[in-house]
Amino acid sequence: MSKKRAQTKVSVATVHPPAVRPYHPALLFLFVGSGCAALIYEIVWYQLLQLVIGSTAVSLGVLLATFMGGLCLGSLFAPRLISRTTHPLRVYALVELGIGLCGLLTMAGIPFIDRVYVAGAGQAFPAMLWRAAICAICLLPPTVLMGASLPVAARWIETAREGVSWIGFLYGGNTAGAVFGCLLAGFYLLRVHDMAVATYAAAAINAVIAFVAYRLATATPYETGERLTPDSAVPNSWPVYLAIALSGACALGGEVVWTRLLGLLFGATVYTFSLILAVFLVGIGVGSGAGSFVTRRIEHPRFALGVCQVALTGAIAWAAFSVAKWIPYWHLRPLALKTPWYTFETDLLRCVAAILPPALLWGASFPMALAAVAADEDAGRMAGRVSAANTAGAIVGALVFSMVLIPWIGTRESERALVAISAAAGLLMLASFSMATRWRQGGVILAGTAVASGLVAWAVPAIPAELIAYGRRIVTSANRSQILYVGEGVNSSIAISVWDDGAVQFHVSGKVEASTEPYDMRLQRMLAHLPALFHRQPRSVLVVGFGAGVTAGTFTVHPEVQRILICEMERLVPEIATRYFRNENRNVANDPRTRIVYDDARHYILTSGEKFDIITSDPIHPWVKGSATLYSKEYFEMVKQHLNPGGIVTQWVPLYESDTATVKSEIATFFDVFPNGSIWGNENPSGGYDLVLLGMGEGDRIDVDELAHRLSYGDYAEVAYSLYDVGFRSMTQLLGTYSGRAADLKSWLAGAEINRDRSLRLQYLAGLALNHNEEQTIYEDILTYRRFPDELFSGSKERLAAVKAALGFQ
Repeated sequence: MSKKRAQTKVSVATVHPPAVRPYHPALLFLFVGSGCAALIYEIVWYQLLQLVIGSTAVSLGVLLATFMGGLCLGSLFAPRLISRTTHPLRVYALVELGIGLCGLLTMAGIPFIDRVYVAGAGQAFPAMLWRAAICAICLLPPTVLMGASLPVAARWIETAREGVSWIGFLYGGNTAGAVFGCLLAGFYLLRVHDMAVATYAAAAINAVIAFVAYRLATATPYETGERLTPDSAVPNSWPVYLAIALSGACALGGEVVWTRLLGLLFGATVYTFSLILAVFLVGIGVGSGAGSFVTRRIEHPRFALGVCQVALTGAIAWAAFSVAKWIPYWHLRPLALKTPWYTFETDLLRCVAAILPPALLWGASFPMALAAVAADEDAGRMAGRVSAANTAGAIVGALVFSMVLIPWIGTRESERALVAISAAAGLLMLASFSMATRWRQGGVILAGTAVASGLVAWAVPAIPAELIAYGRRIVTSANRSQILYVGEGVNSSIAISVWDDGAVQFHVSGKVEASTEPYDMRLQRMLAHLPALFHRQPRSVLVVGFGAGVTAGTFTVHPEVQRILICEMERLVPEIATRYFRNENRNVANDPRTRIVYDDARHYILTSGEKFDIITSDPIHPWVKGSATLYSKEYFEMVKQHLNPGGIVTQWVPLYESDTATVKSEIATFFDVFPNGSIWGNENPSGGYDLVLLGMGEGDRIDVDELAHRLSYGDYAEVAYSLYDVGFRSMTQLLGTYSGRAADLKSWLAGAEINRDRSLRLQYLAGLALNHNEEQTIYEDILTYRRFPDELFSGSKERLAAVKAALGFQ
């Protein structure tokens, strides 16, 4: 058969290059806007769906896999399903309109999805599959459309070398827009407004993009003609697709590892995650632009892609070295940085120094892969296949590193795995190039590359135990303790240390979560003793978070308690806490009355029909990203619905590492649901330290005579000793921690932000106040409003007089 006959005449859309090229910058502008809207949606959808399916590693893994799976499907199948004879920009306009419509529908439909999810969660349907089904319903339609945008637009660009470079520029522009969207959502739209406003802003961007794309379509010729197309694309393309898939897996794996480590160092606030994501995306975008520029001038893109992947081994090692040995020891004293914006600037510089180099190379890999498989074929299919391979690899990388490798081998070995993956991708491309060109020195180069990569992997340093324990306070605190244990779990990293005064500390993700310091022990026991003593017959208890186990363990001394259910996200926590705090927590993990559920507590309460006499929470810092969902009005309403008649709830509020606006928000939100609520103070040697909020039913009172009578029983001897052990030598001293009621603080709380699910305002307030040191001032302000609560306490005149004296009222 002649070569001429081996070609097939097909009717395809052809674009006259002279008429199109002037509009390429306009298309780049559209992709910038599209990326901005996409990241706003991503952040909003993650927050919305975490409220429904929970925020455990499994839930987030399902969420991420669904989101990126939609991008992959859209990239792969859109060019196959959409006719090439339709003007690409007209299709692009419809895609953007579809994304905006889906965004609005998702926002409006979440309440309905809540009800469907809760109804289904009570069935025998496997929990993970049910979570995946809900994520698919919400995310697949818009993300499939997002994935379709690049291959659809690529059809407007020829597949010659210059055209391929423009596709790379579009990818970079889309990423640059994503950077802006990430910062816009994290630092303005969600901080100042809420998720609804952020969604409307993203939808408006989609509408503008659709309008401009449609106008460009009407102004740009796109004619159907006939041309000769080879029967197949570039031969042996599979090494390129595999290499770009490995690059995607490595990129998302690196993002998972370094987000975790930098979250320890900067403080795991919502702003920290926005900064890390923005720097990562900046690197991807700039790298993609640079890679697109390079592909116009190189003869062998496969060789360039191989070199890029080999260079990544060094960049990954640099990032690992920076995070472990360099940037944690910049001489910063967190509490001295009173201005959060200066803190953000410093963290941004440290983040750029560590992870920008590998991000640049990952970004450059995409246009090089495009150039390596470019042929005289459908540009949409070519771009779609490369994008789908890259995204599929990213899904695998994100899930494997977060749920398997880090908890199995730790972050150091995971970084070594990143080096190995990049080396494998580089060797694959160099071998492919060598075989295609019969490069004589190929074997020597491949062997040398393998040896060098192995040495680089070996040189990756260990993560300092002090970083996992003290995080952002590593410079000021690391030399005052001895680290006894370090472990990295699926959801968080934990450590155990002994402070220089002999106190044992329990660290979770770079902060002290509990300790045997007297004031910490007193707080943890107050969270349990107050509701257990004030309730007349406490039989069932729900504890949110295990921590050191002291709060949950305190309930074991109360003779009426028959059931203790603990919700804990990290499986490593109960085991290690029991090992080091067995005496303090009374081995509660192994108590026959105890059941531990490894799930997000909010998700458990949302989907459970069980009710409790007491619901309390081990200390959970509100500034940690995701924790604000356990301080929202909707959460407290769910808690209230899961209390038996006469039930009591307690909630921890820290005064340290906080400011007045944050504390007011926490208290006002709680009192909005429990208008009969009260505040109980816990002081350290310097004064005010933290609070316990206590919610009771309307009209419920605290009978001081009945309390004294119960504590005199022999069955309550362990209760009395537990109180005595933390400084409460009598019932009167315990009641003397009373600090105020909702009715007293109305004027002080006027104008306070109510933390709602749709805004989660608290995580933005608390994140800005992280380095504040105002606990004594805030506590003194609260006490100025305190009045003796005649309607709360009841009992004999003598005992009421004793309580008044303890509170300073004569």
